[in-house]
Amino acid sequence: MPENRSDKVSAVTEWVREELEKNADPSYREFHRSLVPGLENFLGVRVPKLREISRKAAREDYWSFAREADRETYEELMIRGMMIGYARLTREEQRRELENFVPLINNWAVCDCCCSTYKFMKKDQEEWFAFLRTYAASDKEYEIRFALVSMLDFFINEDYIDQVLEILGQVRHEGYYVKMAAAWAVSICYVKFPEKTEEFLRKNLLDDFTHNKSIQKIRESYRVSKEDKERLKTLRRNPG
Repeated sequence: MPENRSDKVSAVTEWVREELEKNADPSYREFHRSLVPGLENFLGVRVPKLREISRKAAREDYWSFAREADRETYEELMIRGMMIGYARLTREEQRRELENFVPLINNWAVCDCCCSTYKFMKKDQEEWFAFLRTYAASDKEYEIRFALVSMLDFFINEDYIDQVLEILGQVRHEGYYVKMAAAWAVSICYVKFPEKTEEFLRKNLLDDFTHNKSIQKIRESYRVSKEDKERLKTLRRNPG
């Protein structure tokens, strides 16, 4: 990592920005822009490279970059979020940093890529599940998505499947990225707990779009039998 040559930012922030410029790919920028609507300040750095940069920056100086990251730049915001998963933070620091970061999430890609780094949620699951519940009850689209994606990453297990399904049945938000996250979560629930999840679907707790999208995603899975796919097809709704 270079010596700090600027009186405005730390060495770690300067290094991160140099790495982003060095690894920017204009062709990937145009491709990825089509996948993330509304993306403006975007260099075109691929996610594996962002993870690599995040790991090194987190080891070097987490706090400086967390303070100095440009929230308006896609890659810097994603690195800011990923670093929470890679830095050596106490449990209280992890909570506080997530509380600071989650309101900044403004697209599905930052949400999902960052959530997958929070493997610390595999430990102290009772505490982290309670933490996620508060976001699942939010009225903000990406705060809810953060909760649902974190749940599908780390909490679809014997201890939490019933509570995850309960929350999925209670979420009420018209945001497209909430509904897609809910459908994705239901599909993962089905793969791991098919009987419980089919019973959940038969209760008709989801709105039409999320219900049908959940079934579509389940039927697209190679881990679901042909017989199950045909049976689930009969549960689709035809909203008129």
